[in-house]
Amino acid sequence: MAAAPLRVLACGDVEGRLEALFGRVRTIQGKSGRFDMLLCVGNFFGSTSETEWAEYRAGAKKGRRGLYSGASGLQIVYLSGIEYQDEPAPAYSFSAKDVEELKTSLLSTPDFKGVDILLTSPWPRGVGTFANSAGEIDTKKCGSKLVSDLAASLKPRYHFAALEKAYYERLPYRNHTVLQETPQHVSRFIALANVGNTSKKKYLYAFSIVPMSLMDPVELVKQPQDTTENPYRKSRKEAQKTKAPLHAEEEPSCQFFFDLNKHQGKKRPSDGKERGDFQPKQAKKPSKTVGPCWFCLASPEVEKHLVVSIGTHCYLALAKGGLLPDHVLILPIGHYQSVVDLSSEVVEEVTKYKSALKEFFRSKGKRYVLFERNYRSQHLQLQVIPVPLDHCTSEDIKESFIAQAQEQQIELLEIPEHSDITQVAQPGTPYFYVELDTGEKLFHRIRGRFPLHFGREVLASEALLALPQRADWRRCAAERAEEAAQARAFRRDFQPFDFALRA
Repeated sequence: MAAAPLRVLACGDVEGRLEALFGRVRTIQGKSGRFDMLLCVGNFFGSTSETEWAEYRAGAKKGRRGLYSGASGLQIVYLSGIEYQDEPAPAYSFSAKDVEELKTSLLSTPDFKGVDILLTSPWPRGVGTFANSAGEIDTKKCGSKLVSDLAASLKPRYHFAALEKAYYERLPYRNHTVLQETPQHVSRFIALANVGNTSKKKYLYAFSIVPMSLMDPVELVKQPQDTTENPYRKSRKEAQKTKAPLHAEEEPSCQFFFDLNKHQGKKRPSDGKERGDFQPKQAKKPSKTVGPCWFCLASPEVEKHLVVSIGTHCYLALAKGGLLPDHVLILPIGHYQSVVDLSSEVVEEVTKYKSALKEFFRSKGKRYVLFERNYRSQHLQLQVIPVPLDHCTSEDIKESFIAQAQEQQIELLEIPEHSDITQVAQPGTPYFYVELDTGEKLFHRIRGRFPLHFGREVLASEALLALPQRADWRRCAAERAEEAAQARAFRRDFQPFDFALRA
């Protein structure tokens, strides 16, 4: 028989307004029935408090951190106060030592899988990464990195915080790496406003929970449809910040840019400033080529008459022997072998090109399909091919890829919409990857031989574009003059959507 769920109320900053809080709780219980417990986070004491709290306020009695295990089996971890860097930490604060000791005591438990509830006062720093907007709160700057570290380690099913006088319910996030680790339960972060606030922001949150220890394992690890990546998992950008600073020879002091309104191929030195709203340059640099590269923009082998847009870190070019006249490639200017090798600033510009192309193709009644084959290739090529909206749905496209993969004994797996490809493939791993403009993604880890034209063959099939004769690019070669004319036409049409021209 399934365990009965506990009914819980969580509250934000009380700030001494006990009568207002309990009045509201009585009203809720009168309408919805009794709750099993009330949990409070944030600033509990007001400027005037009862004398019974005096010893806690003075620090004579402390409740800085700990684990509460109820008779029901519910596990609640709490960390009181705000972050303080130095030791000894004063009353109503916590230090890195507190967090480390709390983590050690819990993680040493045999078969530790996570906790039911985590209560902290500050928000975890960076909780908004991969998530829905937190409104006016900048989640990259507010909150505590120590709390982020604690949440990442303890994997709470629910995490409540306050102090920012705002209500924010983040999309649930996963606690495992897709396709690499055993599925685990998701975590939900909820920030609550202050009691009785005049803006009517939500400060009480009601929910039901069955203790993790009593749940069916299959039910526990179910992933809601809107689950995102873990916001605390170290991204490349964060990892690169810990690396040594750029050496002089690593500074891209001479970058190639091309003014598409003037003579192509003109080289001008970079002034060291980044165009667009990018993060500071990272230490990760392009890998070295083995022999000549046809796609490094500075290379003499590049067919520059096909180039249609150039940004700071990436460029756009028509595909040689394209499946369609508006079949384009997104390519990094420097030499990178695959998406998982890209530095953070290049990833940002790739994303901007994808957004611009989606808007451009939708204006023409089309949706794009993007794929990458990191196998027997030297330079990253993101193939972007438009498909008329009235030709087929995104579901048709996805089913065609999966069906034709099965026919060739290729295991093509769907990965969650909010997943990053870097979470399922490590640098150096051969793979094939498909992305629809809806955000849906398919992934295959290549372990042996792989058909080089698989992506084009699927799109050229009768089920989609019905152009089987154009599945091999070598059979679609055109004269240079025709290619140049197609590039000029695409460049003209794409101009209103080209962010690189506005930089």
